Amino acid sequence: MIQIGVAAYSGAPSPSLVKRCEAFVDALVGLCGAEQLAILLGGYWGLMRCVVDRALRHGVRVVVFPPVEREDMEYPEEVLVIRTSSGPRLRSIYLVRSSDVLVALGGGAGTLQEIVTAYTESRPVYVLGNTGLATDKARQILEPYIDERRVSRITYVEDPSELARAACESAKTGNKTPPTSYG
Repeated sequence: MIQIGVAAYSGAPSPSLVKRCEAFVDALVGLCGAEQLAILLGGYWGLMRCVVDRALRHGVRVVVFPPVEREDMEYPEEVLVIRTSSGPRLRSIYLVRSSDVLVALGGGAGTLQEIVTAYTESRPVYVLGNTGLATDKARQILEPYIDERRVSRITYVEDPSELARAACESAKTGNKTPPTSYG
């Protein structure tokens, strides 16, 4: 089973970001195979909802780790909801540690926190660039390594299909220091 964690914007995404998200999910399914893939997220709103809905259309397993404040909201019946009774920051640790790699599709402080958590937990991180969100600014200080430990690489990719290829390849091989040739 390939477990791809996805960190994504909790606000209303732009139509162009929704299209890029859909292209990412479509490519990921094509490369990893729906029957071998699980996508893990922190909720079912904003851009995360786009990921969930697209993945479910492909028959992909979806696991959601909502914060305690949103555990009681309605989720699609096909989604496995892990209720950790944890706040937004702590539930992100469960999400990241359950993932082979983390893909950030653009977002704000929560997505940035998940990027840093994935790095410190030695998970490869792939970030979609040029989203118009705060994660675009992170590239200046979080690439390719956050600190001298170099426990994992943070790779920015502009093209959603290339992002899917990089994440799937890394998850399949267990490669924590992927090549820098993506995007």
